Amino acid sequence: MEKLFRLKENHSTIKKELLAGTVSFFTIVYIVIVNATILSDAGIPYSAGIVATVFTSVAGCFIMGFYSNTPIIVVPGMGVNALFTYTIVMNLGLTWQEGLAVVFVSGVLFVIVSFSKLASILSSSIPLSLKEAITVGIGLFLTFIGLQKGGLVVLNEDTFVALGRITDPQVYLTLITLILTIIFFAKQIRGHFLISIIFGTLLSYLFKQTSVDSNLLQQNVLQSYQPVFNAMSFHKFLDLSFWIATFSLTMVIVFENIGLVFGQVHMINRPNAFNRSFQANALSTITSAVFGSSPTVSTVETAAGIAAGGRTGLTAVTTGCLFISSLLFLPFMRLIPNSAIAPILIIIGGLMLQNIKHIDLDDFSESFPSFLIISFIPFTYSIIDGMAFGFIVYPLIKLILKRHNEVKPPLYLISFLFLLNFLSQTL
Repeated sequence: MEKLFRLKENHSTIKKELLAGTVSFFTIVYIVIVNATILSDAGIPYSAGIVATVFTSVAGCFIMGFYSNTPIIVVPGMGVNALFTYTIVMNLGLTWQEGLAVVFVSGVLFVIVSFSKLASILSSSIPLSLKEAITVGIGLFLTFIGLQKGGLVVLNEDTFVALGRITDPQVYLTLITLILTIIFFAKQIRGHFLISIIFGTLLSYLFKQTSVDSNLLQQNVLQSYQPVFNAMSFHKFLDLSFWIATFSLTMVIVFENIGLVFGQVHMINRPNAFNRSFQANALSTITSAVFGSSPTVSTVETAAGIAAGGRTGLTAVTTGCLFISSLLFLPFMRLIPNSAIAPILIIIGGLMLQNIKHIDLDDFSESFPSFLIISFIPFTYSIIDGMAFGFIVYPLIKLILKRHNEVKPPLYLISFLFLLNFLSQTL
């Protein structure tokens, strides 16, 4: 252990690392259920999505732990999974197999960026306001999806959407679970989201909205996963839609992970660990495609493990090992209803909204393009389209105001590619 993780050098012990890894696991294990739920909307069988999420998380944590020796937890990212399902698959018309091919190519590009100077070039080219707007827009998108899954928002022929019926069992169970989740989260109870999901499932069972099918529990879940493993399809590799999806996904995972990894290596006072941590994150994205999941990110829940004393890769490896143990509970995970998942999406969306404070709302040339991204992502049900409007308008406003010197050359290229995507849709 000392040779692998340099515990003494990092002022840690095996006991501290194992405890930190356990804390990290119970903080993030909810992702297994939530990610599988979102992947199922793309067409990936729910049971297979659970297995894919587990294997992807194990691989991500192991790569991060052994390669970078940092306690950063790597799992399929919230927001990125919505981009995969609701934009790449549903909006751009790719199959989930073709979507996994997009994830693979994005992972390869991410690796190239992480092992070169492109990371710093791209990061410095995209204004902070647009980066933060993407996070806020995805947060609202996740909230909207959560409201739909919980029955709080329903289709309306006259107004497009409307409030669901409060007397509907799914709605009031969602509201009760949401209140419980808020209490658990506000009181900073460890494993709050996991506890909330368990409570929500039990409530659904008590109100007879969820039933236990003995045949379902006896089914071989791993067998359903076989068609998903390494199921990538490059059939549309030469199509413009494939590369628009790849370009957008690569931008999101690169920018998101630059910020996350940067903050986490500073939390453990090891800024020199950024490069290897960022590279490990990129390598794990490729494994995501192979295992059949949306891309991984360095999760914010890493902070819980660091707070518990995690300082080395042993923390991440411990969390990965515990993810393996979660396979024992796969049959029971399939009993979890949408009313137990929806509150998690709503609260995560609310947390992502906090990034709006980093946008200069007093500067119209910064705030309006950001506003377009934030509003268009949920309203068009497409993260790519929402990003496109903001990225096209940003340099345009700067040119009108004769502030073109504030726009880096790579941003003009990115804006042109987004514009090209819109023009291709009209042909």
